[in-house]
Amino acid sequence: MIQPNILWICTDQQRWDTLSCLGTPGAKTPHIDNLAAAGVLFERAYVQSPICTPSRASFLTGMYPIAHQVQRNGNRGFPEHLHLLPRSFQQAGYRTGLIGKLHLSASQQSMEQRPDDGYDEFYWSQHPHPDWSEGHDYQTWLEEKGVDPQSLYAHAHGAMYQGVATEFHQTTWAKERAREFISRHQQSPWFLSINLYDPHPPFDPPQDYLQRIDADAIRPPLFAESDLDHQARFTRVDQQTKKAVDPNVAVEGESLQGSHDTPPEFWDAKAIRAAYFAMIALVDDMVGSLTSLLDESGQRQNTLVIFMSDHGEMLGDHGLLYKGCRFYEGLVHVPLIVCWPQGFAPQRRSNALVELVDIPATLLESARIALPAHNQGQSLYSLLRGDSALHQHKPYVLSEYFDALGFPGSIGSRASMYFDGRYKLNVYHDAEEGELFDLDSDPFEFNDHWHDPQFNQLKLQLIQKHFAAIMKVSGAGPERISDF
Repeated sequence: MIQPNILWICTDQQRWDTLSCLGTPGAKTPHIDNLAAAGVLFERAYVQSPICTPSRASFLTGMYPIAHQVQRNGNRGFPEHLHLLPRSFQQAGYRTGLIGKLHLSASQQSMEQRPDDGYDEFYWSQHPHPDWSEGHDYQTWLEEKGVDPQSLYAHAHGAMYQGVATEFHQTTWAKERAREFISRHQQSPWFLSINLYDPHPPFDPPQDYLQRIDADAIRPPLFAESDLDHQARFTRVDQQTKKAVDPNVAVEGESLQGSHDTPPEFWDAKAIRAAYFAMIALVDDMVGSLTSLLDESGQRQNTLVIFMSDHGEMLGDHGLLYKGCRFYEGLVHVPLIVCWPQGFAPQRRSNALVELVDIPATLLESARIALPAHNQGQSLYSLLRGDSALHQHKPYVLSEYFDALGFPGSIGSRASMYFDGRYKLNVYHDAEEGELFDLDSDPFEFNDHWHDPQFNQLKLQLIQKHFAAIMKVSGAGPERISDF
């Protein structure tokens, strides 16, 4: 079997329950659904951090945050000693490319400092707003089309607004750059990362995509009156939403003046959810365009396509918006689809517990490239091939948060999650608080048993298991080459 091409599509802040193939009301994702039908849909995939940079550092190195130590957004740089996955493919003779964001270090109003990332071609755009004078390829693309980026985005303020026309949208730019890359490298193996900004806030789909969405069909946020008191326990924990609100009464006419960094105090949950699903529908059309090109060029059979997101979005659930130091399903549970017609058995769904840290090992084994010594992930290759149990992979998954957000008022929270498929234990280490949910009986995470005396014994057992699990992945440092 020859080495496959790799098409790796990663969205930003897309929660797991946004695909129509999962029966999600109001979702419009026929092309992603087709990708799932041609491959394996992982129904329980979890991130190693609910924040961009530490999550991306994990699925690009195959290491947990406690081991790679890239815990924050907005870092000065990326550690030189960490080996990134694209370098392995570059060293193996692949032509490598990145389209979109990398976000391994600070990228606010300047281009992020590139590490030795292994990308031969680098079409960088952290987000669509024209905040940089150099290095912003989406801005360059607009100018090539005779469009002034500053004028195009002059109206773009607040947490929600009408997005730019589809023909000038950042996702359209990513699609065009990807089609050019795929067409240009048909004679040699290639590795292409497309790191989209959508559906990250602000909620700004093009009007024609918003009109496709039936807002009444989308389920309302998961919310109970008890959420208001519950969230009040976590005021000492970093979360972009300053306080929980009832999404059933915080409606249009109150406030939508926040930004993608600072949520509004009140919001129209129905409108925001419709805009969010419209942004994903635009992404879906991009996926359809690229898979069609693979078919037309004869590359589909030997191209491994992976679709996923770096973390989720609260989207009004439990009275919260955006992201932060929390571990609800809406934040840590993401879509993951892997498809390789020539290599993997199709039309399967797996409910095995898997983690994004498993991706480097999976891609490297698929391409028959050696694993770096520091890898901590567990390859999904045999499961994808149909050689091992479809619904068994790991006994638990982990996620971490440490001082990840630098917004005003953040206190540098440290927290971690241990989830065994039934019980989810969340420990907020510096806030002296925690959560314990039984997702078998309470899949929407309304009933917290952390302070319930009847669950004390179970809580202690889970804390012990959690501590052992974290210590096992804390990292070993430099390679040992002698006895002393």
